[in-house]
Amino acid sequence: MNSKYHVGIGMTSQRTRDRLITRLEEKGIRNERVLEAMRMTPRHLFVDEALASRAYEDTALPIGHKQTISQPYVVARMTEAIIRDGIPNKVLEVGTGSGYQGAILAALIKDVYTVERVEPLYQQARRRAMELGLRNIRFKLSDGAWGWESYAPYDAIVVTAAPKEIPEALVEQLDENGRLVIPVGRTSEVQDLLLLHKTKDGIVKERLDGVSFVPLIQGSV
Repeated sequence: MNSKYHVGIGMTSQRTRDRLITRLEEKGIRNERVLEAMRMTPRHLFVDEALASRAYEDTALPIGHKQTISQPYVVARMTEAIIRDGIPNKVLEVGTGSGYQGAILAALIKDVYTVERVEPLYQQARRRAMELGLRNIRFKLSDGAWGWESYAPYDAIVVTAAPKEIPEALVEQLDENGRLVIPVGRTSEVQDLLLLHKTKDGIVKERLDGVSFVPLIQGSV
């Protein structure tokens, strides 16, 4: 990542970022690789300039188009879950949004594929990735519920919006022994963050946390 984008001042300084990492550790995030990726990724560049002073708070923030940049704790929790038993080589992200989760994944994983249904967010995230020198992310404007079949199977899939039920297409695009981390729920107030492990004998499901994500909406716009 280009170093000129790392350094901020005041509320975007490294000291401010370090305080966020301390909060994540206090909440139970333990993986040092995840913490370092969060420390080095300039979250203030993924939000509107007017919100830059809040970028390192542990909270979700609006990014327009009825979407949000996820709470740092949840980004860390989801990332930690898919690398718990080793670093995957190829990961699909469903719901590019601001591009922040993808940037965290790109700092850890060889190949990241990401799909976004809202064209302005898709274009903006692509520009940010280019400016930050993130060359290992491929972007697609598409309905996330369909995944990105042409590059399947994936070692892991991270979903950053909540469907009412787990899309079967995403399970099918997981490689054997792959992991899917996804929020599932019928309302934004009551959702379960689930980790699915695909084995030769079937799917093993684990609840990680209670979360609140925007809904996964089908169809591009």
